[in-house]
Amino acid sequence: MLKALIGLIAGIVAGCMFPLAMSGAYMKLFSVVLFVAIDSVFGGLRAMLNNQFDDTVLITGFAINALFAAFLVVLGDNIGLDLYYVALLVFGFRIFKNLAGLRRYLLKNF
Repeated sequence: MLKALIGLIAGIVAGCMFPLAMSGAYMKLFSVVLFVAIDSVFGGLRAMLNNQFDDTVLITGFAINALFAAFLVVLGDNIGLDLYYVALLVFGFRIFKNLAGLRRYLLKNF
């Protein structure tokens, strides 16, 4: 846990010291990957609290979800549809589902 906290603080400091300018063409992709990352973090926290955490599942789940979401964004751009909304909606639902599970666990145990 300490390593994760140190990594988070180092990432925030590095992000503040070296700001990244991103092209508008990548904003759709970045927003979807950000939702995938948040979903993976909350899913991992929920699994950890339920004593079901497996780092292989977390990493492969993030990679597969990110690739599929990126595929939806690229496919949508090629056919002229905003399919990234679909990915944002699905991962948004999953984030709130994981948050609800975390809340229930914390209310039940504390």
